[in-house]
Amino acid sequence: MNSPTIQLIGTLLFVTSLHGAEFHVAINGNDTHPGTRTAPLRSIQHAAEMAQPGDVITVHEGTYRERVNPPRGGTSDSQRIVYQAAPGEKVVITGAETLTGWVKVKDDTWMVVIPNTFFGDFNPYSDLLGGDWFDSQGRDHHTGAVYLDGTWLDEAATLDEVLKPAGAVPLWSGQVDGKQTTIRAQFKGVDPNEKGVEINVRQAVFYPQKTGMNYITLRGFTLCRAATPWAPPTVEQIGLVGTNWSKGWIIENNRISYSKCSGITLGKYGAESDKGSGTAKGYAGTITRALANGWNKESVGSHVVRNNEISHCEQTGIVGSLGCSFSTITGNSIHDINVRHLFAGAEVAGLKLHGAIDVVIGHNHIYRTVRGIWLDWMAQGARVTGNLCHDNGPGHDLFVEVNHGPLLVDHNIFLSPPTLEIDSQGSAYVHNLFAGTLHVNLFDGRRTPFHKAHSTEVVDLHDNPSGDDRFYNNIFAGGCDMSVYNEAKMPVWMSGNVFLKGTKPATHEKHPLLQQEFDPQLKMVEKPDGFYLEMRITQAWRGPEPRSLVTAGLLGKAAIPNQPYEQPDAAPIRIDIDYAGKQRRERNPFPGPFELTGEGQQALKVW
Repeated sequence: MNSPTIQLIGTLLFVTSLHGAEFHVAINGNDTHPGTRTAPLRSIQHAAEMAQPGDVITVHEGTYRERVNPPRGGTSDSQRIVYQAAPGEKVVITGAETLTGWVKVKDDTWMVVIPNTFFGDFNPYSDLLGGDWFDSQGRDHHTGAVYLDGTWLDEAATLDEVLKPAGAVPLWSGQVDGKQTTIRAQFKGVDPNEKGVEINVRQAVFYPQKTGMNYITLRGFTLCRAATPWAPPTVEQIGLVGTNWSKGWIIENNRISYSKCSGITLGKYGAESDKGSGTAKGYAGTITRALANGWNKESVGSHVVRNNEISHCEQTGIVGSLGCSFSTITGNSIHDINVRHLFAGAEVAGLKLHGAIDVVIGHNHIYRTVRGIWLDWMAQGARVTGNLCHDNGPGHDLFVEVNHGPLLVDHNIFLSPPTLEIDSQGSAYVHNLFAGTLHVNLFDGRRTPFHKAHSTEVVDLHDNPSGDDRFYNNIFAGGCDMSVYNEAKMPVWMSGNVFLKGTKPATHEKHPLLQQEFDPQLKMVEKPDGFYLEMRITQAWRGPEPRSLVTAGLLGKAAIPNQPYEQPDAAPIRIDIDYAGKQRRERNPFPGPFELTGEGQQALKVW
């Protein structure tokens, strides 16, 4: 590693690292060391204070109990600041601390008393969840949590509940006065002083306090256990990991889990003027102020979030308001989101974005979440492609809300019983497998923005009538009733779709391929080498009518913004690659996500 050079200019001391310097951090290091491989630093934050654009921070195996607050970012994609776990080494960064000193109260209940000074200036056990569109379900919720062997206990609604014998899910309760914090928790048949009990201490794990920390890479870590706040689209969105109104981050190959609210945030900065903006009109004002505060492609967004596993978050796996625009979210596994149902609200999903302009959401696996993918406002130019969604609910695998298009949804496998909810127009649904119910809102009077192509610049606001949608070459199964589109307020185009057992076409489809007695026997199976979709197929689905390859010319333009379906770089859309990366037939491609040639029962590897 090159040592930093030191320049004394006037009375200010500047530390300038040579490009390409590498700082090493190890659990047995010392922050007085220079940060070399043989003399590593002890804390990641200390390395962050030293690193300059072009530098790499390599962290070696161990558990680091700290919040990393990057004080600066890189200057370009080629001059990043990279935070990486050493290859082949397990590096954990956690927002929790271990806790001993428990005293048994009675039955399964134990108690510990902690001085408030232990928490510094942030105490999760006096910090309540709340904000725009939050539903407390009639009780208080704190950002704190208690963990036994890495798994969290549920917060009790009242102190009396935690004083009873433990049920199927152990409970905890916390009380804070002027000097100390008392935590009571149920540990059934366990002495917590002999086990790995931890509590939330830090609000985030990797999150810059300042906005504009651009071009940061975060790679290969296990990041867990943070006391994150509720993250609606109107306020600063703080996640276990978050970008805080920055540009050009790469978040890849991490395991992110146990956030009280959100795992990754790609979102909103904080502003006093945006507080209490929890209405459609209020959020429109938030957008106006964001444009004045640098919401544009040159300053914000363009993040890459790929190949992460994100789980056990009680609001969202990934959330973003405005700061998510122009990003790519691919190859992530998102599961066990809001499965405890302790609180609710209008911002709860595996993936929830506002302002997903030119965002690509591709080849993610989203399951056991309260709702899969939710695109809410301004998903203009977005593409949802090749995602696998199953075992989600009670919300749908995909919910598109008050968007005007163009929005492309292609080659997805949607298997949950509630499959698709549409409260938008101007979307194209191509080569998907829809295995559950469809809900379409025929009219939404909220006026929401549409933009210049590939830009955040607002052209105008428009209400949300149903229609201006295209459905080409999909397979419908499991109760999907398309006849609701018979009452759509705008024109609808449908062709090349297959309707299996329990489904019904709309009158817009002139030559529907009907096999309404055919049961595809869909089943998701997890095997040691991955997830497989078992299904019964027939080549009869190709049908007598030659099916068209879907292109920008076939899709036309989304009516309200008057814009064609095209790539973020303005190249025209051409749907010629299937879910598995196989070339589509030019003439009469097979319906659904796969270009299949077989017959009968199939076992298709989907993740």
